[in-house]
Amino acid sequence: MTPGRKKLKTLGIDLPLFPTTLVGSLPKPQPLKKARSDFQKGLIGRDDLKFQEEAATRDWIHRQEEIDIDILVDGEMCRGDMVAYFAEAMEGFEKGGLVRSFGNRFYHKPVIVRPVKWKGPITVECWQFSQRLTMRPVKGMVTGPYTIMDWSFDEHYKNRREATLAIAREVRKEVEALVEAGARIIQIDEPALSVRPDEFQMVREALDICTGNLPAYFVTHICYGALESIYPQLLDLPFDNFDLEFAGGGLDSLELLKKHPFSKDFSAGVVDVHSRRIEDMMHVRKRIEYLAKIVPVPNIWVDPDCGLKTRTEEETIEKLKVMRAAVEEVRLKTIRRAKRKGKRKEL
Repeated sequence: MTPGRKKLKTLGIDLPLFPTTLVGSLPKPQPLKKARSDFQKGLIGRDDLKFQEEAATRDWIHRQEEIDIDILVDGEMCRGDMVAYFAEAMEGFEKGGLVRSFGNRFYHKPVIVRPVKWKGPITVECWQFSQRLTMRPVKGMVTGPYTIMDWSFDEHYKNRREATLAIAREVRKEVEALVEAGARIIQIDEPALSVRPDEFQMVREALDICTGNLPAYFVTHICYGALESIYPQLLDLPFDNFDLEFAGGGLDSLELLKKHPFSKDFSAGVVDVHSRRIEDMMHVRKRIEYLAKIVPVPNIWVDPDCGLKTRTEEETIEKLKVMRAAVEEVRLKTIRRAKRKGKRKEL
């Protein structure tokens, strides 16, 4: 049994081969979009917005179960931008002007003007609501301290390291709150992690603060940057599972793993969230099979290569169905092969 599966077992989670999950965001339905807009304009109250958030969350939890996803997400129905959401909930930030995040999407870049302080649980209520809807594990999801720092303007701390470590100490409190609430799998998103390789040790120190000595299985999602500049050092970070995107740019980066074997659990994005095209199931299956030649089968998880909020509901559902069908074929094929060779217990 791999270290990751052994840890999950101690947390009461037993997963099949090639467990399926999602990275985080899902498309927000129109009633929720309208409610959030009306709330920001002062036309409705917080309770009305919460009603739509919960309705959308309930719908996506049920849809994930229908598709037969193994580890679910709340779809981020309670949040908008992954950094501004946390900045707005903590002391020390003010809302900045609009900046472009990608494509034609914009967010209000936070500005650090005072010491950053965690005021209380940010994601816990939404996670608890989601987990009550299903018997399957729902990931707790937090944006990492380095990305929060990197995607904010800093007008208070002396330098990037001081700001990152200060934020890390507060993010740790949110992670502790999720663990206390019962979250067993927690994802800490660090999309900015590989952009500045010279700051890698600073990132490692910050993430050690966030995760140290906590009884949870930790995942991180890294969705762009020069991965080759921080691998294999990446494996020193305090995570059980590294979620990397490969569908959009092909599987060329997997060549790195041939030179330096991947020793932890690996979540591979096998459907492209930036394309409207619905992938061919056989093509997705081949991606998974290729990965299984490089990474030990018990270590592999399967998901989209990033969040799905930019896709339509119909596109999202079809992509997930294709992903799940490909996994089922690979799973059955792998088990049959292991049985023939008398190696079933190794899986």
